[in-house]
Amino acid sequence: MRAWALLVEPRGRTGPDNMGTDAALLALAREGGAFLRLYAWDPPCLSFGRNEPATRRYDRAGIAARGLATVRRPTGGRAVWHDTEITYAVAAPIARFGSLPESYRTIHLMLARALTALGAPATLAPPARTPHPDAGACFAAPVGGEVLVDHRKVVGSAQLREDDAFLQHGSILIENRQHVVSEITIGAAATPEAAGLAEIVGRRPAFDELAGAIADAARSDWGGIWTAADSPHLPDPNPFADDRWTWRR
Repeated sequence: MRAWALLVEPRGRTGPDNMGTDAALLALAREGGAFLRLYAWDPPCLSFGRNEPATRRYDRAGIAARGLATVRRPTGGRAVWHDTEITYAVAAPIARFGSLPESYRTIHLMLARALTALGAPATLAPPARTPHPDAGACFAAPVGGEVLVDHRKVVGSAQLREDDAFLQHGSILIENRQHVVSEITIGAAATPEAAGLAEIVGRRPAFDELAGAIADAARSDWGGIWTAADSPHLPDPNPFADDRWTWRR
């Protein structure tokens, strides 16, 4: 039976700590481990994709003036404002789920099942033929395979593959506050076509309720033996706390 470690962290952590932990799980996945992590952010944080030109795309002075925390993810994609949401991370050997499209679909089907169980009838976006817009929020538009409710995006995900392991993590909106990304984007930015679960189901799901639904769906869909685990130790210094990484381009 395949083994899975489940990490549930309702007490929010900083952006650098969260990204450092996900990167540490990827390192453990290269050694054969498999992990599902569900966590929060404190303080709320703006995350950039690994290769985003953040220095040209976002108003750094405006971000500082508003006191917004920032971090750069180890994965790709575009900016996400992490606030009133739950973030998931899956780190595992590539052999668990196969190719990049197969792994996205497997994980997103599980998340759609979890959201549907909470009263948000979720589907996956059909494959798209057009690329992401140049700037704006990760939630600006679905591009294929994302989790949608009523044609609006509720989960934004990104994946990194290293050697024979992968890390996929993403934001599941409880309330939609992605307008923050548009407000600090230089020039025109796509308007987020997103929705939060609170708007969809008419109430604000608690962290424990949402995390429980996701964990239940993962156990059901993926099988195996599941055990609770603690977060791995972070390196000192944590590279994700370095502004030279956050604003490297």
